[in-house]
Amino acid sequence: MFSQEGYQLRLEWGPEGVDALRDCDVLVVVDVLSFTTSVDLVVGNGGQVRPSRWQPASGRTLRPASLVGRSGLVELPSPNGSNLCFLAAETGAHVLAACLRNASAVAKRAQELGETIGVIPAGERWGLDILNSGPREFGPLRPCVEDHLGAGAVLSALSGDASPEVQLAVAAFRNTDVADAVRKCGSGRELIENGHAADVELAVEIGVSNAVPVLVEGVLR
Repeated sequence: MFSQEGYQLRLEWGPEGVDALRDCDVLVVVDVLSFTTSVDLVVGNGGQVRPSRWQPASGRTLRPASLVGRSGLVELPSPNGSNLCFLAAETGAHVLAACLRNASAVAKRAQELGETIGVIPAGERWGLDILNSGPREFGPLRPCVEDHLGAGAVLSALSGDASPEVQLAVAAFRNTDVADAVRKCGSGRELIENGHAADVELAVEIGVSNAVPVLVEGVLR
């Protein structure tokens, strides 16, 4: 695969994206529904999050609505964002966690930390159901609306020579009713129909947080 080398601002999806962007100074993980939204809530309260590797036997992940007001150290497994934090840390880059709530704040900090910034929308996995029938093994990557828009939110607040992938994500964010799209996309509808509308409403709040979760010694703080 041809890389986006030469661009200051880059975007690639999922675990393979981490590997493709491993030469970036900064890697920003975006998992809007719901890992990085959960991280933002905890860190915004002065707490810390330890991403833990998700396994099929891990059970359900903690939902954002259950973390409102939560502080202290929270252990947070997830099949997407948490795993990406582990992989990103192995590259030696600065690792940040972004969602729609804190995209601008994270972008500002990312620009301070390095010249080349890679944004990694987590996407989902086909065949994975942690809401109903229980966790199963990973399937192929499924790009999703909410993470593409979340990545665009971060990238729209950055300056630099942008790859076409970045330009498309920024255009999507700037020209979309983001909250409506996230509520109506497959991921949002699945959560709402399973009784997690409060999680979606927290996730679609744009620019309400100044929290900038940075991964330091395995902990987002």
